[in-house]
Amino acid sequence: MDIISHLTRTVSPAVLGDDHSPAKESLLEQFYAIFAARLADHDTYGRFANENIARDDQGFYDRVWTEGAHRDQISRELAGKHNVDATAARGLIAMAAPLAFHEIKSLAGTTPVPQFLSDNLASYQHHIPAWASTVLPAGMLAATPAAGTRISDTTSTAPLQHTEEEKGSFMKALLPIIGLIILGALAWALLRGCQENPEPVATPVASEQQAAGDEQVAGDEQVAVAADVEPASLRIATGENNELYACRMNAGDETLQSKVMNALTAAFGDEANKCRADVDDNFATDMPAAAQLASILPIVKNVPNASMVIKGDTITVNAPDEAALQQLVTDLQAAAPAMTVQAEGPLDLQGEIDDSLTAADAAMTNLGDNPDPRDVARALSIQVINFELDKAIIPDANKALLDRAATIINEVPDMELMIIGHTDSQASDDYNIELSQERADAVKEYLVAQGVDASKLSTKGMGESEPVADNSTEQGRFRNRRIEFVVNDEINVANEGMIISNDALDPDLNPLDSNNDDLLPDGDDVTQGSAIDPAN
Repeated sequence: MDIISHLTRTVSPAVLGDDHSPAKESLLEQFYAIFAARLADHDTYGRFANENIARDDQGFYDRVWTEGAHRDQISRELAGKHNVDATAARGLIAMAAPLAFHEIKSLAGTTPVPQFLSDNLASYQHHIPAWASTVLPAGMLAATPAAGTRISDTTSTAPLQHTEEEKGSFMKALLPIIGLIILGALAWALLRGCQENPEPVATPVASEQQAAGDEQVAGDEQVAVAADVEPASLRIATGENNELYACRMNAGDETLQSKVMNALTAAFGDEANKCRADVDDNFATDMPAAAQLASILPIVKNVPNASMVIKGDTITVNAPDEAALQQLVTDLQAAAPAMTVQAEGPLDLQGEIDDSLTAADAAMTNLGDNPDPRDVARALSIQVINFELDKAIIPDANKALLDRAATIINEVPDMELMIIGHTDSQASDDYNIELSQERADAVKEYLVAQGVDASKLSTKGMGESEPVADNSTEQGRFRNRRIEFVVNDEINVANEGMIISNDALDPDLNPLDSNNDDLLPDGDDVTQGSAIDPAN
C-alpha cells in the first residue's frame, strides 16, 4: 500500500484548496512520511489513541511533537527545502496533521495504527530525509538510507556517493541503474495517468464510470483503486426508561444497514424502527464494530439517558451520571477490545462552532462543478448555526457560508432543498415547534435575500421531535439544536415507503398511527382529516 500517494491524493487537496503550488504539494508529501514514522512509535501514538481528534484540530500537531524545538526544526527544514515561507509551512503542517491522522486510521482499519505503519514502512521510508532522525524516536529510521544518500527526488539534495571503480567496469555497473531509472519513470507515468482526477477528503465518491477508469493493470491482473469514503457510523441515545430515544446511521450499502438494523431490533425491539439511515456510497460498506453490536447495544441500553457514537474504530459515549459513564466505558471496552472507547469531553461551544464552519467550508469547496444536491445538503448541514436564546437571527459567523450556498443553489437548476429546524427539549412542545419553524424560515429568508429563488426552498419546524442525541447532557442538547438541509425529492420518496433516509428526516414511519408529525401528508393525516403543508 502506497500510503504517501494516498495521503497526497486525499489530504493535500483539502489542505491546499485552490492553491496548486508544486512546492507546497512536495512539502506535504515529505511531511506525511515524517508524520507516519512518528505515529509508528507505540509510545507516541498511545498519548492520544483514546482522544477524539477533530479533523481541524490544528493543535494536534503540537501534541504529536511535544518538543517545540522539534516542531520548529520540521517547519524550518521543510520550508527551506521547498522554498516555502516558514510561517506558511507551519500552517500547512498543522492543517494536514489531523486529516492525515484520520486517513491513516481509516487505512489501518482494525489493525493498530503503529503496527499498520510498521508493516508498511517500505511504502514511505524512502520519503524521509536524513535530518528527520533528530525529530523521530530512536530506532525508527534504523533501516533508512544513511545520511548523505539520496532518499528521493523530492526529499534530499545531497549528492549520490560513488566509490571508485576500475576503468571499464563503471559503465557496466551503471547500466542496471539506468534501466531502473527508466522503469521507475514508466511506472510513475502509469500511476499518474491512473490518478488524473484524484478525489480529496470529503468529496463525493466517484461514479461507476470513473471508478472503472481508475483500474491499474499489473501483468495479467487488474487491481481496482478503491474510492475514498467516510467511515460508516451509528449514533444512538437511550431515554429515561432505557428505550431507544434517538438513532441515526450512515451506511455504504443496504447489506450493512440490514446488519445494523437486525442488531438494533434484537436489542430494542420495534423501537429500532425509529432509526434513520442514510444509505449512500459516500460511506463505507463495513463497520469495524458491527460484529460486536450484539454485545455493545445491550450495555448501552441498560444505562438511562446514555448516548453512543460509533464511527470508524472509535466508540464515544456519554451519560449524565459520571459513575455510570465510567462503567459504560469499561464495559464497552471489554465487549469490543479492538475498538477505542472514550467518554465524550466537556462541551467546547465556540470550538464546536468553529470546527463545524471549517468542516462545512471544506466540504463546500470540494463539491466541484454541478454538484449532487444530496452532497450540497450534507455540506450545509455540517455547520452549527448557533442562534441566541429564544431568537431566530442568523449569526454573522454563518453568513459567508450561506452566501456560498446561495451561489451554488442558483447554479444547479434542479436543486430544491428543505430547511428543517430542530430544538432540544427544554421548553414546551408548542413553543419548540414555533421556534424551530422561525429559525428555519430565517435561514430561507437569508438565502432568498442573497438571490436564491424562493421556490427552490421550503421549511419545516420539527421542534424537539427528532433528536439525534440525548437531552439529559449539555453535549446532547447542543447537538439536538440544529438546522438541517435535505433534498425535497428524497422526502417524497421516503414518504412513499421506498427508502429510509437520514436526509429524509420524516419521523412518521407508521402512516396509520395517531402522530401527525410527518413532513408530508400520509395515511394518518387522512385518518385525522388534516394535512401539513411542507412549504410552511
